[in-house]
Amino acid sequence: MTSADIPAGMRLKEISGWNQTADDWQRFLDASHQGCFVAEVDGAVCGTAATISFEGRFAWVGMVLVDPAHRGQGIGTALLEKAIAYLDAAGIPAIKLDATPAGKPIYQKLGFLSEYEIERWVLRRTPQGLAATGELPPDQGPPPPLLERICQADREVFGADRGALLRSINRHNPQFTDALWSAGAVEAYAFGRRGSFADHLGPWVAANERSARRTLEQFLRRSLREAVVADCPMIRPFTEKLLQESGFVHSRPLTRMYRGANRFPGRPDLLCAILGPEFG
Repeated sequence: MTSADIPAGMRLKEISGWNQTADDWQRFLDASHQGCFVAEVDGAVCGTAATISFEGRFAWVGMVLVDPAHRGQGIGTALLEKAIAYLDAAGIPAIKLDATPAGKPIYQKLGFLSEYEIERWVLRRTPQGLAATGELPPDQGPPPPLLERICQADREVFGADRGALLRSINRHNPQFTDALWSAGAVEAYAFGRRGSFADHLGPWVAANERSARRTLEQFLRRSLREAVVADCPMIRPFTEKLLQESGFVHSRPLTRMYRGANRFPGRPDLLCAILGPEFG
């Protein structure tokens, strides 16, 4: 895949109703231009798959899309196998992804195991409801030294350094980057992206319910979209309660899966929401 294929990728993700933007496609290409693939029929892109590696510890596979007119022909499986072969050849010891219920059996046949369950939650607000939130004025995000400390804290939570990805997201959407500090340490933090139809909260990380509530409330005050989505591991006992109190409703399940040696699982016990199924 190259940058010239991004419009074709956008067409496929629009057909599937996904929330990613051209910036998200470019993030994959910036991080792994040789590890992103397209399938073509008669010179037209009919499928995509993208990979991104984190410190050589593990890699993510995402954006596996196939044009409905060409489904059932093995194109998606061929793209996935191409991505896996690329990562295996690069010596990446573990491959991760977030699977839909329909995709989970396919990934299981390719050697992927379940790690934990994730649920997508969606908040829909009316213009009148948005006007009543008392949103905060635009924010330029944390200064660079504090952003770096957030990225360092995230390395422990995620299991590897993804600072380049987080800095890119902050650069495009600084108003959503937020952190709470306790005794000079990061107690909670959140990032966010403006998707094609909704603002996406994640990663959302907190040491406790109090700090999770405060960062969620801050994000919702800064979001000016009628729709907000969050992909939440069902590990923290209070996450579902906070989402429901804020008006979110459950949308669909996902399963975090891995293939290979999962030696760097990070700290899912601190996660309230992941960055997104495409990035982890």
